Amino acid sequence: SPSLVCLLLVSCMRLVAGGNNCSGRVEVFHSGQWGTVCGNSWDINDAKVVCRQLGCGNAVAVSNYGMFGQGSGSIWMDDVRCSGNEASIFECSHNGFGAHYCGHSEDAGVLCEGCSLRLVSGNNSCSGRVEVFAAGYWGTVCGNSWDINDATVVCRQAGCGDAVAVARNAQFGQGSGLIWMDNVHCSRNETSLFECSHNGLGGHYCSHYEDSGVICEVRLVSGINNCSGRVEVFAAGYWGQLVCRQAGCGDAVAVARNAQFGQGSGIIWMDNVHCSGNETSVFECSHNGLGDHYCGHYYDAGVICEVRLVSGINNCSGIVEVFAAGYWGTVLVCRQAGCGDAVAVARSAQFGQGSGFIWMDNVRCSGNETSVFECSHNGLGAHYCGHYQDAGVICEVRLVSGINSCSGRVEVFAAGYWGTVCHNSWDINDATVVCRQAGCGDAVAVARSAQFGQGSGFIWMDNVHCSGNETSVFECSHNGLGAHYCGHFYDAGVICEGMFL
Repeated sequence: SPSLVCLLLVSCMRLVAGGNNCSGRVEVFHSGQWGTVCGNSWDINDAKVVCRQLGCGNAVAVSNYGMFGQGSGSIWMDDVRCSGNEASIFECSHNGFGAHYCGHSEDAGVLCEGCSLRLVSGNNSCSGRVEVFAAGYWGTVCGNSWDINDATVVCRQAGCGDAVAVARNAQFGQGSGLIWMDNVHCSRNETSLFECSHNGLGGHYCSHYEDSGVICEVRLVSGINNCSGRVEVFAAGYWGQLVCRQAGCGDAVAVARNAQFGQGSGIIWMDNVHCSGNETSVFECSHNGLGDHYCGHYYDAGVICEVRLVSGINNCSGIVEVFAAGYWGTVLVCRQAGCGDAVAVARSAQFGQGSGFIWMDNVRCSGNETSVFECSHNGLGAHYCGHYQDAGVICEVRLVSGINSCSGRVEVFAAGYWGTVCHNSWDINDATVVCRQAGCGDAVAVARSAQFGQGSGFIWMDNVHCSGNETSVFECSHNGLGAHYCGHFYDAGVICEGMFL
């Protein structure tokens, strides 16, 4: 438990009453008791040290006067003065443990980058009212000075490419509760809205009828999944017609013409599009000019992207199917599907029999290819088997019991079984590796003490230590598979950026 760990370490720290592990009232453990820190001289440098010490990234705001409620018991530290470079708050100067000139009404707190962002009330996951999470609450952003640079930072942070339009004056409806940010000024190069200048969290001069929003640049419509459909881009406030890589779906394996995914409506924005294939956005390709076209909606374009997993227990397991010549068919692909490395293969239709074409047989990959199409095989459609031999894969990590596939209890697959991860030393760096491995962007919060329910069976990993740069949680140091000192009531979890999309 945290208390036992602190007894061993003599002194440690936690954040309380903030709604997540990266915001709240600062409490330190000393002489066998938890106590608070006084807000005298408490500033962003002190908060930076706290956030970094807890593995929560940089600080985004400080609280000096009990914003997270009053603690009780001892006040252990007062007049804390950090330069911002210390590895621990205990390295900073202060009056001495227990020496203070304040009451609990001045208890100090911090907000770390573990806060996050979501788009609400739009017509898809890449448009809507901008809301940010801080101090345990979601709140809106005021439209004062809100411009395309600010919106672009939001869109990129949400994994939706660049912004193509800004929304002010509650175009996506009025939010409720707190207004967290006002007069936001981004240069467009920031990776997070919290890096942009603003009045300070909670400092605003507006009401919810000025809530801001964004519309980001690309979507696929009317396909059978998120990686197929009619291509639509947004320009000048309207959805128009014609993009796998831009939509986060890998490379394209087929194009659709003549409104194969149905006819759109309204503006036709692009015609005679010519891409080299190296562009990062369809807007970089040559075309007639926005709105300049010689066709009707019966010519609307579409795409189908290259691989999917079917009938598995999650998005990273199942029958492997590839698209060729206009049809999905089975084969014997974790990395290509954005699910990290494979940890098990499935043969003999373990995930059920597919139907229709069998596209690939005798597939031989070295493991270094970026696509299953680069591996040797008999040739598309040449096979000597039936669907009772359909191949599948199980990829190495999954998130269980969250509200979607980008949040939940962390489970890893080893030796033929799924098992959990103990929360000892579990921090934001570990969570970030898991989130990226699961194809869900960066982590925004960590979960300990079986916040997403207790798993069962094996506990595969304990004392995981990741730098945050690894591509798989298996690359991080840990006690060794199956070596642990905890029960399932300590199962670790994560909340990833993708949860809010």
